[in-house]
Amino acid sequence: MSGTAALSEALAGLVERVTFHNAENGFCVLRVKVRGQRDLVTVVGHAAMISAGEFVQMSGRWFNDHTHGLQFKAEFLKASPPTTVEGIERYLGSGMIRGIGPVYAKKLVKAFGEAVFDLIEQEPGRLREVTGIGPKRAERIVGGWADQKVIREIMLFLHCNGVGTSRAVRIFKTYGQDAVQLISENPYWLAKDIRGIGFKTADQIARKMGIAADAMIRVRAGISYALGEAMDEGHCGLPVGELLTSTAELLEVAAPLIETALTLELEAGDVIADSVGETGCIFLAVNRPGFYGDRTTREVRRIYEQ
Repeated sequence: MSGTAALSEALAGLVERVTFHNAENGFCVLRVKVRGQRDLVTVVGHAAMISAGEFVQMSGRWFNDHTHGLQFKAEFLKASPPTTVEGIERYLGSGMIRGIGPVYAKKLVKAFGEAVFDLIEQEPGRLREVTGIGPKRAERIVGGWADQKVIREIMLFLHCNGVGTSRAVRIFKTYGQDAVQLISENPYWLAKDIRGIGFKTADQIARKMGIAADAMIRVRAGISYALGEAMDEGHCGLPVGELLTSTAELLEVAAPLIETALTLELEAGDVIADSVGETGCIFLAVNRPGFYGDRTTREVRRIYEQ
């Protein structure tokens, strides 16, 4: 099989080995035991965290790499904790969870079998039944498992709201454990904070989350979007009237909403008003690389909450 298949295909299987994983952008190369395939499949994709022993669901396309041969390029990749004793031991022994290596993975599986994950979460005190696990190691294990659970919940939230795996990894790397809270409050922050996500993508996510077309957070973000579109056409700003008209056309919302949003954006300093001759104009704030300048999202949150 050579080239790129025309249609996307779904695969599922167990990760036998993580050949490569970039912690910064999530890019990974995996060797996966796929259902229906006799040989291990090489999978390339993105995952916030991935470990041998995990069960992965993927969709993507086959391609033939000139150097490495046939591979599966996963556009979507979802990892779940293993359910078999063998998979659980491999997963625990991979170093993914603090306080557990191959030796303690074998001891934990021997002591608790397939119930070990439930025990870590619901009866952590029983970890000390295993020889060599004292209070400090038990605490590290519980903390490591909690971190993994948070990551999975964040990735599930993002996938459910139409975010692809590679973008989801970038979002997680940027926001960390605050990802769900921040995006739930204002998905349009994504257009400022995440490289490769613009207003249109953030808007699609927002609509999937149920945010109304006339929500003030959308209209406010839309003003910067309209100014950005004008800049792409060679303008450095827009007369107030043109900005209101342009924003109304882009967002398909009423002018009074845009006027209110513009007032709020001016007060926040995200856009600035100035005159060109006798014409009043609006410009994007000059000290900022994105919608909200060099301020962090948390600082912007305080502005919106005022």
